[in-house]
Amino acid sequence: MQEIVFLSDSRIAEVPVKECAEPLVDLRTLEAIRVDPRLADEAGAYAHVRQSVSDRLVVAQTRLPRELRFLIVEGFRPPGLQRQYFASAVTRQRAAHPGWDDARARIEASRYVSPPEVAPHITGGAVDLTLCTSGGVELDMGTEVNATPPESDESCYTDSTAISAEARSNRRILGNALASAGFVNYPTEWWHWSFGERYWAYITQARYARYGIAEDLTLAASR
Repeated sequence: MQEIVFLSDSRIAEVPVKECAEPLVDLRTLEAIRVDPRLADEAGAYAHVRQSVSDRLVVAQTRLPRELRFLIVEGFRPPGLQRQYFASAVTRQRAAHPGWDDARARIEASRYVSPPEVAPHITGGAVDLTLCTSGGVELDMGTEVNATPPESDESCYTDSTAISAEARSNRRILGNALASAGFVNYPTEWWHWSFGERYWAYITQARYARYGIAEDLTLAASR
């Protein structure tokens, strides 16, 4: 397994951002994309991503086997919610490991919750997704979406070998389609793929990220 660069790594925060001001668009308005409501919020933020992310998802969809579809679980996440998630994760790590300092707790927490200052979801450049059949039946991916490393015994890591051959094959199908459209994966979460934000820029060696925090962008009108 290759070295994993966590989002808490200082190199991610050092990546410069040149905001391109692409709008957030509602994936629910696209016939080609299936959106799951399990994390739906009143404003519909979960179904929004930046325009180029939306376009690339449509391209990646065409590269799946004809009987399969992406099932989008979450796109944009409001910054306030991200801060809440991360603070809770750090608190849990400190409670479970009283000898750890804040820096160690933040590193461990970032294995499954992104630090707010570099979180891909708050830029509109990240998406959590899985695969389903054309009839909406989800495929076996080895773990549930959003499974944490502790509860899944690290089977949520994209390259985990502690899952069935069928699940490994399904992860490859998902990953090949998304990578071919320019997305990068966060390797502790098989379901998390991004484009345009700091982690993407670091992994692809881009000169700068295209997307900063999207809290000043207006959500497109929901259906």
